[in-house]
Amino acid sequence: MQYFTEQAPSHREAMDLVRLKYGEQAQILTHRTIRSGGILGLFAKESVEVSGYLKPRSEGPRTAVGSLEEEKRKILNLARPAEAAAKIQEQGQQEARQAAEQKAGEKALETVLAEIRDLKTAMREGLDVQASDEVHPTIARIDSLLADNDFAESYRREVTARLRRDFTLEALEDFDYVQDRVIEWIGDDIGVWREDGFQKPRVLALVGPTGVGKTTTIAKLAAIYRVGIGGEKPCSVRMITIDNYRIGARQQIETYGSIMDVPVSCVETEDELRKALVDNSDADLILVDTIGKSPKDAVKLAEVKRLVAACGPKAEVHLALAATTKSSDMGEILRQFEPFAYRAVVLTKLDETDRIGNAISALAAKGKSLSYLTNGQRVPQDIERATPLRLLVRLEGFRPNRAALEERYAAPADPGRRGRGSGSGRPANENYGRA
Repeated sequence: MQYFTEQAPSHREAMDLVRLKYGEQAQILTHRTIRSGGILGLFAKESVEVSGYLKPRSEGPRTAVGSLEEEKRKILNLARPAEAAAKIQEQGQQEARQAAEQKAGEKALETVLAEIRDLKTAMREGLDVQASDEVHPTIARIDSLLADNDFAESYRREVTARLRRDFTLEALEDFDYVQDRVIEWIGDDIGVWREDGFQKPRVLALVGPTGVGKTTTIAKLAAIYRVGIGGEKPCSVRMITIDNYRIGARQQIETYGSIMDVPVSCVETEDELRKALVDNSDADLILVDTIGKSPKDAVKLAEVKRLVAACGPKAEVHLALAATTKSSDMGEILRQFEPFAYRAVVLTKLDETDRIGNAISALAAKGKSLSYLTNGQRVPQDIERATPLRLLVRLEGFRPNRAALEERYAAPADPGRRGRGSGSGRPANENYGRA
């Protein structure tokens, strides 16, 4: 006996197809709705599947009812195994189709992703070429000067982006004019700290890594406040050191104290530090020299922090940072000493480097202000209060207009960091140009 299975979009079309192909011999056994087509199981369409068999041609009509019923049973018995086999075969074929479709879909997806990556690469290269082609000579020269002064790459990108945004092509032709504005931007990024009054005694603790010159800086501060150098009002000063680990540290600060007639106390514990602060509470200024530790030594830093905390919540903590430190290391030092809640930075060893862009970049990125600058070992000559002008005149390759800068930064800076462009007297988005 011959069996058949046909598919069509609808039941009517399936029946028409069966009649067309098999005529009146076709006998329908089952019909069902199935899904076929699509990619990875998506966008499949419903269709109707019809199964049956072909009735054999007979010589004449059957007259016996029993014979008819028996023939039906035979047909049904034959149809059931065939239908089951057809379903199994169909299921296998469907799984094979799905696997093939999935594999094809994955391959197509990989092809699309590869094309997208190639497109992104091409666009990036095209933009880089375009950007390179469109860099104005003045912008390129300014960027080169910033690089020569060791400014961080992120800082340089901000400056060059601002040049493109704020200056017209005509204004960029005047290099001296552009240079003056860039120097002002840098100066406005240099935050200058000023104490906003203090209660007696004023306690100033200096922290920082090993070898940045904390003890020498403490001695310089003691001298300028004891004698009244650089416009400071003379006052009574005391020095306390907790640096008893470094060889010769105690002798060094005691020698400074003896020369300047400034009493020195040496302590090792938090309780001793608190007692020394009480014993010297009649002084106007108490300077605390701390142990120098690597910013990577978290345990030792925690010990120093506990000692500094003994100075009390009103104590001023300043971070000593060497100007010779690499840009990347500067940012890490500023971050590692954040738990000390330092109010300002003392930039030391300016005499040992010609490039200060690293310090300006790092301090601007962290929003930190400068309190003092030191540029040598002499006590007390080689220390002064920080001003933007003192750093701007050290910029290599630039030709700062000193008179204009002195006028711009003549007034004492407000406590805290000044934002870029503050005090410039111009709208933030003004296009620079000559009338």
